[in-house]
Amino acid sequence: DRTQAIVEAATSGSSERCQATVETLTSILASEAGNLALKVFATGGVYLAGGIALHLVDALKQPRFLESFTRKGRFKDLMRRIPLHLITARAALAGAATNGFELLNNEVTR
Repeated sequence: DRTQAIVEAATSGSSERCQATVETLTSILASEAGNLALKVFATGGVYLAGGIALHLVDALKQPRFLESFTRKGRFKDLMRRIPLHLITARAALAGAATNGFELLNNEVTR
């Protein structure tokens, strides 16, 4: 898994290039999550999920991530009130399995 190798090299300090890559990626992720939060007025919160987010848990806890998320000019105060959540479970797999069971159950009861 290349992502895991890059993150491990970045966190261990063995590669400045990997550190820069992780910092850039988390900055972009935070900024885009903030953009989406503003577009949909996500006052209930923003949920981050997926493999990349799971690999970057430690980087997402850094102040730089929150600063990039909230850096939205005159909306900065609003952005500070939007909660950020990290989904660590395999949500897509659980959702697909639940949907499959529901479809199967509907077929059996017909």
